[in-house]
Amino acid sequence: MSFSSDVKKELCQQYSTARHCCIAEFAALFMLAGQVKKFQNGTVYVKIHTENLTVAQKSYILLRKTFHAKIEVMVCRRNLQAGTSYSVLVLRKHDVINILKAVKILDEQKNQLSSLSSINYLLVQNTCCKRVFLRGVFMVSGSVSDPKKAYHLEMAILSKKLALQICEIISFFMIDAKIIERKKYYVVYIKEGSQIVDFLNVIGAHNALMNFENVRIVKELRNSVNRQVNCETANIDKTVSAAKKQIEDIKYIQCNKGFDKLTDGLREIALLRLEYPEYSLQELGKLLSKPIGKSGVNHRLRKLSDIAKQMRENAGS
Repeated sequence: MSFSSDVKKELCQQYSTARHCCIAEFAALFMLAGQVKKFQNGTVYVKIHTENLTVAQKSYILLRKTFHAKIEVMVCRRNLQAGTSYSVLVLRKHDVINILKAVKILDEQKNQLSSLSSINYLLVQNTCCKRVFLRGVFMVSGSVSDPKKAYHLEMAILSKKLALQICEIISFFMIDAKIIERKKYYVVYIKEGSQIVDFLNVIGAHNALMNFENVRIVKELRNSVNRQVNCETANIDKTVSAAKKQIEDIKYIQCNKGFDKLTDGLREIALLRLEYPEYSLQELGKLLSKPIGKSGVNHRLRKLSDIAKQMRENAGS
């Protein structure tokens, strides 16, 4: 089972006690997976069609709990490749009218207020209703990557207006969501790991949130350790490379001029560098008869390199 499936399974078990929240959550399911259809005789009915069992289950329970509607369920399995699809049907006329009024598609006079391509803001006036609406949207159209692989959460929406409204609702919770067009969809997405955690908290997926956070903490700790190791390795490589060049210069001076004409300080540091090629500048400084700091050691070794450079130039000319 994928991480997305785990999240949706958890969300399917979350139920609001307030009727206005139940309506807001059902409105999300209905806008993204529902249809208002007519039989040949003109009778209107409501249908929610999905291949996601959790969406079918949640739709069924919300319809029974909120509207006390009479419901029929159809399960269709065309072939092994196509998988199973579910249709949740409300056929009774007064149930259909009650539902369409509740989700603000019809007004009290049964005139059309809006369509399924946008949400009436009256449905999400309260913060709690905004949360459950986003929960419903994610259940129908959302997916989130396994945090072990990547940080990416998205919801694919057919209506541009609805996608913009969803972004606006998400921004209410101080979460930065963006929209990108992909084929026929407007994809609302979140890329930042901490923002995905915040979104999971908003929609009530608390177990998934903890699992996501655990993985994220381990990954960030591992990345931090790797960065530190890489930094230390780079410093070691730099130190070894510098020491190698210093030893080459010192040996050149030793073979071609000797140490007799060097000052006591330069002679002492030259001999120590040859004896302890793996030591850092700070460690070399402590071994001197009169210990000096890292910058003092570096200054003396630079002088030796300048002497070797001048000798090479003179030899070349």
